[in-house]
Amino acid sequence: MAKFFDAIQPAHEQFIEHQKMFFVASAPLESEGHVNLSPKGGDVFRILDANHVAYLDYTGSGNETSAHLLQPGNGRITFMFCAYDGPPNILRLYGHGRTVLPTDEQWPDLIALFTDIHPTTRQIITATIDKVQTSCGFSVPLYEYLGERDHHYKWAANKGPEGLTQYRQEKNRISLDGLPTALF
Repeated sequence: MAKFFDAIQPAHEQFIEHQKMFFVASAPLESEGHVNLSPKGGDVFRILDANHVAYLDYTGSGNETSAHLLQPGNGRITFMFCAYDGPPNILRLYGHGRTVLPTDEQWPDLIALFTDIHPTTRQIITATIDKVQTSCGFSVPLYEYLGERDHHYKWAANKGPEGLTQYRQEKNRISLDGLPTALF
């Protein structure tokens, strides 16, 4: 049975900190636009307070979340955490987000919250959370965590700093639906 809260509770925070993976969803305002749903791993998620969160966003094949958050009148974002071990549970955080770039005033304070800065870190996504939902998670299977993959580190090393900048210019400035991202 789903339960709703206006803020992240201490038990929610403990649950989130235990998870090794989460999902981020966003969508453009246009009904014909594509909904984006991205898995995230690693020690990249931080709870700033009961209604504010942030995560490190790595360079990837697209930059949909940034485009959706930048779109005037939009900014909608949802995070989902699932229990893959222990008691079943699903937790969703609903809110509105924004993209923080390394050139933004907030960057130094936010980046200081993270201990392992990946070479492909391109931005930090922050969000104001206005609704928290928990649900049973009975149908989520049990999985064993074996560790983090190193493919992204190898890919980044192969690209080098200039190659990463060029890749972002080619792949991360415009969304799948033609919307500009914060890197535009």
